[in-house]
Amino acid sequence: MKKWFVVLLHIGYWLLYLLLLATILRLVAIGGRNRSFSTVLYWLLRPPLLWTAILPAALSFYIFYTFIFSRLLQRKKMVTLLWAAPAVVALVSLFPVMLVYLDPPLKKPLSAGELLPMFVAVSVLTFIHGVIALVMKGFVSWYGDIRLKERLMQRNDEMELALVKSQLNPHFLFNTLNNIDVLIGRDPDMASAYLNKLSEILRFMLYETRSEEVPLEKEVQYIGKYIDLQKIRTANPDHIHYTVEGEPRGWIVAPMIFIPFIENAFKHADNKKKGLIRISLRIEKDVLIFCCENSHGRQQDGPPDHSGLGNDLIQKRLKLLYPDSHVLEISDADDIYKANLTLNGSAR
Repeated sequence: MKKWFVVLLHIGYWLLYLLLLATILRLVAIGGRNRSFSTVLYWLLRPPLLWTAILPAALSFYIFYTFIFSRLLQRKKMVTLLWAAPAVVALVSLFPVMLVYLDPPLKKPLSAGELLPMFVAVSVLTFIHGVIALVMKGFVSWYGDIRLKERLMQRNDEMELALVKSQLNPHFLFNTLNNIDVLIGRDPDMASAYLNKLSEILRFMLYETRSEEVPLEKEVQYIGKYIDLQKIRTANPDHIHYTVEGEPRGWIVAPMIFIPFIENAFKHADNKKKGLIRISLRIEKDVLIFCCENSHGRQQDGPPDHSGLGNDLIQKRLKLLYPDSHVLEISDADDIYKANLTLNGSAR
Protein backbone atom coordinates (compact mmCIF):
# COMPACT_ATOMS: atom_id res chain seq x y z
CA MET A 1 0.00 0.00 0.00
CA LYS A 2 1.39 3.40 -0.96
CA LYS A 3 2.52 5.72 1.84
CA TRP A 4 0.33 8.62 0.77
CA PHE A 5 -2.76 6.41 1.04
CA VAL A 6 -1.76 5.28 4.55
CA VAL A 7 -1.25 8.93 5.57
CA LEU A 8 -4.68 9.84 4.20
CA LEU A 9 -6.17 6.88 6.07
CA HIS A 10 -4.76 8.19 9.38
CA ILE A 11 -5.83 11.77 8.70
CA GLY A 12 -9.33 10.62 7.82
CA TYR A 13 -9.54 8.52 10.99
CA TRP A 14 -8.61 11.40 13.31
CA LEU A 15 -10.85 13.85 11.51
CA LEU A 16 -13.76 11.48 12.00
CA TYR A 17 -12.87 11.08 15.68
CA LEU A 18 -12.71 14.85 16.22
CA LEU A 19 -16.02 15.21 14.39
CA LEU A 20 -17.52 12.63 16.76
CA LEU A 21 -16.25 14.53 19.81
CA ALA A 22 -17.56 17.80 18.40
CA THR A 23 -20.96 16.23 17.80
CA ILE A 24 -21.11 14.90 21.37
CA LEU A 25 -20.14 18.30 22.75
CA ARG A 26 -22.75 20.01 20.63
CA LEU A 27 -25.52 17.65 21.69
CA VAL A 28 -24.65 16.91 25.32
CA ALA A 29 -21.76 18.69 26.98
CA ILE A 30 -22.49 22.30 26.08
CA GLY A 31 -26.27 22.32 26.28
CA GLY A 32 -28.41 25.42 26.26
CA ARG A 33 -28.66 27.71 23.29
CA ASN A 34 -24.96 28.40 22.82
CA ARG A 35 -24.11 25.67 20.30
CA SER A 36 -22.09 27.61 17.71
CA PHE A 37 -19.08 26.10 16.00
CA SER A 38 -16.67 28.45 17.75
CA THR A 39 -17.99 27.33 21.14
CA VAL A 40 -17.64 23.67 20.21
CA LEU A 41 -14.08 24.27 18.97
CA TYR A 42 -13.26 26.16 22.18
CA TRP A 43 -14.33 23.28 24.42
CA LEU A 44 -12.71 20.73 22.11
CA LEU A 45 -9.29 22.35 22.59
CA ARG A 46 -9.62 22.98 26.33
CA PRO A 47 -7.06 21.08 28.47
CA PRO A 48 -9.54 18.76 30.27
CA LEU A 49 -10.98 17.36 27.06
CA LEU A 50 -7.64 17.50 25.28
CA TRP A 51 -5.97 15.50 28.06
CA THR A 52 -8.71 12.93 28.63
CA ALA A 53 -10.18 12.33 25.15
CA ILE A 54 -7.54 13.24 22.56
CA LEU A 55 -4.06 12.80 24.03
CA PRO A 56 -4.58 9.29 25.50
CA ALA A 57 -6.42 8.19 22.38
CA ALA A 58 -3.48 9.23 20.18
CA LEU A 59 -0.89 7.68 22.51
CA SER A 60 -2.76 4.40 22.75
CA PHE A 61 -3.44 4.25 19.02
CA TYR A 62 0.17 4.64 17.93
CA ILE A 63 1.66 2.46 20.66
CA PHE A 64 -0.66 -0.34 19.54
CA TYR A 65 -0.11 0.51 15.87
CA THR A 66 3.69 0.37 16.03
CA PHE A 67 4.92 -1.59 19.05
CA ILE A 68 2.09 -3.96 20.02
CA PHE A 69 1.33 -5.10 16.45
CA SER A 70 4.86 -5.51 15.09
CA ARG A 71 6.61 -6.76 18.24
CA LEU A 72 3.89 -8.91 19.77
CA LEU A 73 0.85 -9.66 17.61
CA GLN A 74 2.72 -10.18 14.32
CA ARG A 75 5.29 -12.39 16.06
CA LYS A 76 2.48 -14.31 17.81
CA LYS A 77 3.72 -13.57 21.32
CA MET A 78 0.23 -13.93 22.71
CA VAL A 79 1.21 -14.41 26.38
CA THR A 80 3.19 -11.17 26.40
CA LEU A 81 0.39 -9.45 24.50
CA LEU A 82 -2.15 -10.41 27.18
CA TRP A 83 -0.34 -8.44 29.87
CA ALA A 84 1.38 -5.77 27.72
CA ALA A 85 -1.82 -4.45 26.16
CA PRO A 86 -3.64 -3.86 29.51
CA ALA A 87 -0.45 -2.32 30.93
CA VAL A 88 -0.25 0.15 28.04
CA VAL A 89 -3.95 1.02 28.46
CA ALA A 90 -3.52 1.57 32.19
CA LEU A 91 -0.40 3.74 31.89
CA VAL A 92 -1.78 5.82 29.04
CA SER A 93 -5.07 6.32 30.92
CA LEU A 94 -3.39 7.15 34.23
CA PHE A 95 -1.31 9.96 32.71
CA PRO A 96 -4.22 12.27 31.67
CA VAL A 97 -6.15 11.52 34.87
CA MET A 98 -3.13 12.68 36.89
CA LEU A 99 -2.97 15.86 34.80
CA VAL A 100 -6.62 16.57 35.56
CA TYR A 101 -6.02 15.83 39.23
CA LEU A 102 -3.09 18.27 39.36
CA ASP A 103 -4.94 20.94 37.36
CA PRO A 104 -8.70 20.43 37.85
CA PRO A 105 -11.01 22.25 35.42
CA LEU A 106 -12.79 24.26 38.10
CA LYS A 107 -9.69 24.67 40.30
CA LYS A 108 -11.38 22.41 42.82
CA PRO A 109 -9.61 19.26 44.05
CA LEU A 110 -11.16 16.03 42.76
CA SER A 111 -11.93 13.16 45.09
CA ALA A 112 -11.08 9.50 44.49
CA GLY A 113 -14.74 8.83 43.77
CA GLU A 114 -14.54 11.31 40.88
CA LEU A 115 -11.14 10.19 39.57
CA LEU A 116 -11.97 6.46 39.42
CA PRO A 117 -14.90 6.77 36.93
CA MET A 118 -12.75 9.13 34.87
CA PHE A 119 -9.92 6.56 34.84
CA VAL A 120 -12.32 3.77 33.78
CA ALA A 121 -13.83 5.92 31.00
CA VAL A 122 -10.41 6.93 29.66
CA SER A 123 -9.22 3.30 29.85
CA VAL A 124 -12.19 2.12 27.77
CA LEU A 125 -11.50 4.90 25.27
CA THR A 126 -7.78 4.06 24.96
CA PHE A 127 -8.55 0.34 24.65
CA ILE A 128 -11.01 0.98 21.78
CA HIS A 129 -8.43 3.11 19.97
CA GLY A 130 -5.82 0.40 20.51
CA VAL A 131 -8.04 -2.26 19.00
CA ILE A 132 -8.86 -0.01 16.03
CA ALA A 133 -5.11 0.60 15.57
CA LEU A 134 -4.47 -3.16 15.43
CA VAL A 135 -7.25 -3.60 12.87
CA MET A 136 -5.97 -0.75 10.71
CA LYS A 137 -2.36 -1.91 10.89
CA GLY A 138 -3.47 -5.45 10.13
CA PHE A 139 -5.33 -4.25 7.04
CA VAL A 140 -2.33 -2.25 5.80
CA SER A 141 0.01 -5.18 6.42
CA TRP A 142 -2.39 -7.68 4.80
CA TYR A 143 -2.79 -5.54 1.70
CA GLY A 144 0.98 -5.07 1.49
CA ASP A 145 1.52 -8.83 1.71
CA ILE A 146 -0.97 -9.42 -1.09
CA ARG A 147 0.78 -6.91 -3.35
CA LEU A 148 4.16 -8.44 -2.55
CA LYS A 149 2.90 -11.96 -3.30
CA GLU A 150 1.43 -10.76 -6.60
CA ARG A 151 4.75 -9.24 -7.62
CA LEU A 152 6.64 -12.37 -6.61
CA MET A 153 4.21 -14.61 -8.50
CA GLN A 154 4.47 -12.40 -11.59
CA ARG A 155 8.28 -12.56 -11.49
CA ASN A 156 8.13 -16.30 -10.93
CA ASP A 157 5.81 -16.73 -13.93
CA GLU A 158 8.12 -14.63 -16.09
CA MET A 159 11.12 -16.73 -15.01
CA GLU A 160 9.27 -19.98 -15.71
CA LEU A 161 8.22 -18.77 -19.17
CA ALA A 162 11.80 -17.75 -19.93
CA LEU A 163 12.96 -21.20 -18.79
CA VAL A 164 10.41 -22.92 -21.02
CA LYS A 165 11.49 -20.91 -24.08
CA SER A 166 15.16 -21.51 -23.40
CA GLN A 167 14.61 -25.28 -23.26
CA LEU A 168 12.31 -25.54 -26.28
CA ASN A 169 14.08 -23.35 -28.85
CA PRO A 170 17.55 -25.01 -28.86
CA HIS A 171 15.94 -28.41 -29.45
CA PHE A 172 14.36 -27.18 -32.68
CA LEU A 173 17.50 -25.34 -33.77
CA PHE A 174 19.83 -28.31 -33.37
CA ASN A 175 17.48 -30.62 -35.28
CA THR A 176 17.17 -28.17 -38.15
CA LEU A 177 20.91 -27.56 -38.44
CA ASN A 178 21.55 -31.30 -38.53
CA ASN A 179 18.98 -31.71 -41.31
CA ILE A 180 20.51 -28.95 -43.45
CA ASP A 181 23.97 -30.37 -42.84
CA VAL A 182 22.84 -33.66 -44.38
CA LEU A 183 21.27 -31.83 -47.35
CA ILE A 184 24.43 -29.84 -48.20
CA GLY A 185 26.17 -32.93 -49.51
CA ARG A 186 23.24 -33.93 -51.75
CA ASP A 187 21.91 -30.65 -53.10
CA PRO A 188 23.79 -27.43 -52.24
CA ASP A 189 21.27 -25.18 -53.98
CA MET A 190 18.39 -26.62 -52.03
CA ALA A 191 20.46 -26.42 -48.87
CA SER A 192 21.01 -22.70 -49.57
CA ALA A 193 17.25 -22.17 -49.98
CA TYR A 194 16.58 -23.95 -46.73
CA LEU A 195 19.26 -21.90 -45.00
CA ASN A 196 17.38 -18.78 -46.07
CA LYS A 197 14.24 -20.19 -44.52
CA LEU A 198 16.18 -21.01 -41.39
CA SER A 199 17.46 -17.43 -41.18
CA GLU A 200 13.86 -16.18 -41.41
CA ILE A 201 12.83 -18.60 -38.68
CA LEU A 202 15.74 -17.50 -36.47
CA ARG A 203 14.78 -13.88 -37.04
CA PHE A 204 11.27 -14.73 -35.89
CA MET A 205 12.60 -16.57 -32.85
CA LEU A 206 15.04 -13.83 -31.87
CA TYR A 207 12.80 -10.82 -32.30
CA GLU A 208 9.14 -11.86 -32.39
CA THR A 209 9.26 -14.23 -29.43
CA ARG A 210 10.52 -11.49 -27.12
CA SER A 211 6.99 -10.15 -26.94
CA GLU A 212 4.28 -11.97 -25.04
CA GLU A 213 2.02 -12.20 -28.10
CA VAL A 214 2.42 -12.36 -31.88
CA PRO A 215 -0.07 -12.21 -34.76
CA LEU A 216 -1.39 -15.64 -35.67
CA GLU A 217 -0.53 -14.91 -39.32
CA LYS A 218 3.18 -14.85 -38.45
CA GLU A 219 2.86 -17.98 -36.36
CA VAL A 220 1.19 -19.80 -39.29
CA GLN A 221 3.97 -18.69 -41.65
CA TYR A 222 6.54 -19.83 -39.13
CA ILE A 223 4.91 -23.26 -38.88
CA GLY A 224 4.91 -23.60 -42.69
CA LYS A 225 8.63 -22.82 -42.92
CA TYR A 226 9.35 -25.13 -40.02
CA ILE A 227 7.54 -28.01 -41.75
CA ASP A 228 9.43 -27.35 -44.99
CA LEU A 229 12.70 -27.65 -43.11
CA GLN A 230 11.61 -30.84 -41.35
CA LYS A 231 10.68 -32.47 -44.66
CA ILE A 232 14.39 -32.64 -45.44
CA ARG A 233 14.92 -35.61 -43.17
CA THR A 234 11.92 -37.71 -44.18
CA ALA A 235 11.88 -40.13 -47.09
CA ASN A 236 8.13 -39.54 -47.59
CA PRO A 237 7.60 -35.75 -47.60
CA ASP A 238 4.19 -36.21 -49.27
CA HIS A 239 2.98 -38.05 -46.20
CA ILE A 240 3.13 -34.83 -44.21
CA HIS A 241 -0.18 -32.94 -44.34
CA TYR A 242 -0.56 -29.39 -43.05
CA THR A 243 -3.81 -27.48 -43.41
CA VAL A 244 -5.14 -24.16 -42.14
CA GLU A 245 -8.88 -23.48 -42.17
CA GLY A 246 -10.24 -20.02 -41.50
CA GLU A 247 -8.81 -16.53 -41.44
CA PRO A 248 -5.86 -15.97 -39.07
CA ARG A 249 -5.92 -12.20 -39.52
CA GLY A 250 -6.76 -10.40 -36.30
CA TRP A 251 -5.86 -13.27 -33.98
CA ILE A 252 -3.08 -12.89 -31.40
CA VAL A 253 -1.37 -15.87 -29.75
CA ALA A 254 1.66 -16.62 -27.62
CA PRO A 255 4.76 -17.14 -29.80
CA MET A 256 5.70 -20.73 -30.67
CA ILE A 257 2.69 -22.14 -28.86
CA PHE A 258 2.08 -24.90 -31.46
CA ILE A 259 5.63 -25.73 -32.56
CA PRO A 260 6.52 -28.07 -29.63
CA PHE A 261 3.74 -30.49 -30.61
CA ILE A 262 4.90 -30.47 -34.25
CA GLU A 263 8.49 -30.94 -33.15
CA ASN A 264 7.52 -33.99 -31.09
CA ALA A 265 5.58 -35.39 -34.05
CA PHE A 266 8.61 -35.24 -36.33
CA LYS A 267 10.83 -36.63 -33.59
CA HIS A 268 8.75 -39.76 -32.93
CA ALA A 269 7.08 -40.38 -36.30
CA ASP A 270 7.61 -43.70 -38.11
CA ASN A 271 8.97 -42.84 -41.56
CA LYS A 272 7.95 -46.21 -42.99
CA LYS A 273 4.23 -45.66 -42.55
CA LYS A 274 1.81 -43.75 -44.70
CA GLY A 275 -0.13 -40.89 -43.26
CA LEU A 276 2.95 -40.04 -41.27
CA ILE A 277 2.08 -36.64 -39.80
CA ARG A 278 -1.14 -34.66 -39.96
CA ILE A 279 -1.22 -31.08 -38.71
CA SER A 280 -4.29 -28.89 -38.86
CA LEU A 281 -5.33 -25.52 -37.52
CA ARG A 282 -8.98 -24.55 -37.59
CA ILE A 283 -9.79 -20.90 -36.90
CA GLU A 284 -13.31 -20.11 -35.81
CA LYS A 285 -14.91 -16.98 -34.39
CA ASP A 286 -14.08 -17.53 -30.72
CA VAL A 287 -11.80 -20.55 -30.73
CA LEU A 288 -8.62 -21.97 -32.23
CA ILE A 289 -8.45 -25.72 -32.66
CA PHE A 290 -5.00 -27.17 -33.30
CA CYS A 291 -4.49 -30.86 -33.98
CA CYS A 292 -1.24 -32.71 -34.51
CA GLU A 293 -0.99 -36.48 -34.93
CA ASN A 294 1.73 -38.86 -35.99
CA SER A 295 2.01 -42.59 -36.49
CA HIS A 296 4.71 -44.46 -34.63
CA GLY A 297 5.90 -48.04 -34.55
CA ARG A 298 5.70 -50.11 -31.40
CA GLN A 299 8.93 -51.84 -30.56
CA GLN A 300 9.65 -54.46 -27.95
CA ASP A 301 10.26 -51.81 -25.36
CA GLY A 302 6.86 -50.28 -26.02
CA PRO A 303 5.74 -47.08 -27.76
CA PRO A 304 7.89 -43.95 -27.92
CA ASP A 305 7.74 -41.85 -24.81
CA HIS A 306 5.93 -38.59 -25.58
CA SER A 307 5.48 -37.65 -21.95
CA GLY A 308 8.99 -36.59 -21.01
CA LEU A 309 10.40 -33.21 -20.06
CA GLY A 310 9.18 -31.60 -23.29
CA ASN A 311 5.52 -32.27 -22.65
CA ASP A 312 5.84 -31.22 -19.02
CA LEU A 313 7.24 -27.87 -20.12
CA ILE A 314 4.57 -27.49 -22.78
CA GLN A 315 1.77 -28.08 -20.28
CA LYS A 316 3.38 -25.75 -17.73
CA ARG A 317 3.65 -23.01 -20.34
CA LEU A 318 0.02 -23.43 -21.34
CA LYS A 319 -1.08 -23.19 -17.71
CA LEU A 320 0.88 -19.98 -17.30
CA LEU A 321 -0.26 -18.37 -20.56
CA TYR A 322 -3.83 -19.67 -20.80
CA PRO A 323 -4.79 -20.70 -17.24
CA ASP A 324 -8.56 -20.84 -17.80
CA SER A 325 -8.88 -20.68 -21.57
CA HIS A 326 -7.26 -23.79 -22.99
CA VAL A 327 -8.00 -27.50 -23.27
CA LEU A 328 -5.22 -29.96 -24.09
CA GLU A 329 -6.14 -33.53 -24.98
CA ILE A 330 -3.46 -36.13 -25.67
CA SER A 331 -4.12 -39.70 -26.78
CA ASP A 332 -1.99 -42.62 -27.94
CA ALA A 333 -3.99 -45.46 -29.50
CA ASP A 334 -3.54 -47.77 -32.51
CA ASP A 335 0.00 -46.53 -33.09
CA ILE A 336 -1.27 -42.96 -33.49
CA TYR A 337 -0.15 -40.25 -31.10
CA LYS A 338 -2.52 -37.29 -31.18
CA ALA A 339 -2.51 -33.89 -29.47
CA ASN A 340 -5.52 -31.59 -29.61
CA LEU A 341 -5.17 -28.04 -28.28
CA THR A 342 -8.13 -25.69 -28.05
CA LEU A 343 -7.61 -22.03 -27.25
CA ASN A 344 -10.59 -19.90 -26.36
CA GLY A 345 -10.61 -16.24 -27.34
CA SER A 346 -11.54 -14.04 -30.26
CA ALA A 347 -9.94 -12.12 -33.10
CA ARG A 348 -8.93 -8.55 -32.35
